[in-house]
Amino acid sequence: MTTSSLPLDTDRAALLARLAEPCVYDLAVIGGGATGLGVALDAVARGFKVLLLESHDFAKGTSSRATKLVHGGVRYLAQGNIALVREALHERTTLLRNAPHLAQRLAFVMPSYRLLDTPFYGAGLKMYDALAGKAGLGATEFLSRDKTVSLLPTARTQGLKGGVKYWDGQFDDARLALALARTAAAKGALLVNYCPAKELLHEDGKVTGVVCEDAETGKVYRVRAKCVVNATGPWVDLFRQLDGKALGREVKPMVAPSQGVHVVVDREFLPTDHALLIPKTADGRVLFAVPWLGKVILGTTDTPRNDLAREPLPFPEEVDFILSEAGKYLVRQPTRNDVRSVWVGLRPLVKPQDDDGENTKKISREHTVMSSRSGLVTVTGGKWTTYRAMAEDVLSECFATGQLPERAGGVTVNLPLVGAPAAGEVLKGMNAPQGLHSYGTEAAAVAALPGADVWLVEGLSEAMVRFAVRHEYARSVEDVLARRSRLLFLDAQRAASIAPRVAALIEEELGRDAGLTAFQSLAHQYLPRPQ
Repeated sequence: MTTSSLPLDTDRAALLARLAEPCVYDLAVIGGGATGLGVALDAVARGFKVLLLESHDFAKGTSSRATKLVHGGVRYLAQGNIALVREALHERTTLLRNAPHLAQRLAFVMPSYRLLDTPFYGAGLKMYDALAGKAGLGATEFLSRDKTVSLLPTARTQGLKGGVKYWDGQFDDARLALALARTAAAKGALLVNYCPAKELLHEDGKVTGVVCEDAETGKVYRVRAKCVVNATGPWVDLFRQLDGKALGREVKPMVAPSQGVHVVVDREFLPTDHALLIPKTADGRVLFAVPWLGKVILGTTDTPRNDLAREPLPFPEEVDFILSEAGKYLVRQPTRNDVRSVWVGLRPLVKPQDDDGENTKKISREHTVMSSRSGLVTVTGGKWTTYRAMAEDVLSECFATGQLPERAGGVTVNLPLVGAPAAGEVLKGMNAPQGLHSYGTEAAAVAALPGADVWLVEGLSEAMVRFAVRHEYARSVEDVLARRSRLLFLDAQRAASIAPRVAALIEEELGRDAGLTAFQSLAHQYLPRPQ
């Protein structure tokens, strides 16, 4: 399939009928986030027979809750992790090239309030450019005070000395995940959301498949596979422990979850196409103010958690910290009344086996791939930017353990994702509100559906809801308003207000309940708590 072909249907009955067929897959992937989807796409692109199972919706967890940055990691450079930064910088360029409708370059401005800040951070960012080499997105510039103010018109001017401008990327994480899923499906992989893996199948001490259950009907499926990959992010230890229990072995947890909170405010707080970066806040963290889809994202935090909530809530002090720190660098202090949405993501940080996991800033941001004695391949850690490289490492492990025959890699380096327009086409920036342009080459297919001229809210038409159900695996109001449209993440109150109309459309398409009540409750969680 080329990116200009008609979109595939994602009729659930047909997907489950395929799942029920007797078959031995080469690869069964558990987890439909960035990593699992990347593995599925890489494997099917190499000609393997692939199944991917997701317990909820694709990118429901961490993979839809990123800071929306495709980056090499400036702070990792400061930590001296050159290899991680170099890999991420090159993967950044690959991602932007393969999905230009969903990922684009973004200019950052780092204002300097101390005399030595500009040369100090500027030198580091020049090194950032050097590590990127030909994969660079633009040269770092030293800025005068006046130039800094022109690029960041609402930045605090008191004490401002100048600034540094550099380039990174940003993206729509949930829609990119969806593009990975749909591209893998177009190449023949079977992907099923709302179908959690419940057990691992073992024979003679080896993993031979999974038992999964359709969350909508309760029907159970036993699926055989030559290799099983555990790509469940913060939840990988659950399957590692299932595997260990089957073998009579105790498994020590390898993940220390860390929570990152993001706060969304209106563009008036930063009416520019440039992002603001503060490299060192009061407690040593990095603060971003990023224009995204018509709003501004403020964040983030790095707080240890001991639980694995599917919808983690922010701690009150985290929201207060973000707002107060933003107020130190913006002309106007944002308050809780200005917040349009708050969301929280869990980072699956990999801890040393003798670590208690309490200081998450010092735990590895790099990804880890490992195999158990049964052959279960587990991957966790890392970040969105390096999802493709992580997938290649996972397949290398599958080859090294002898579970799959080795096949040449690099097949996803120049693999455009569904909807990717031709190189050189002028595109709207990721700071513009969502609209038909967000669908790339599939915009015409969306516009051809009923309700294309009926707008529920800016950037979301009735036709887009129908397209989400027919071609993008959507099953509920949450699927549409949280991950096909990003309205829940941008303005929870507006999302709640149009939810009944979205539910009616979904129910017309599917003939089943669309989860309106559950969504209204969820939207309430995304609103800031009163102080």
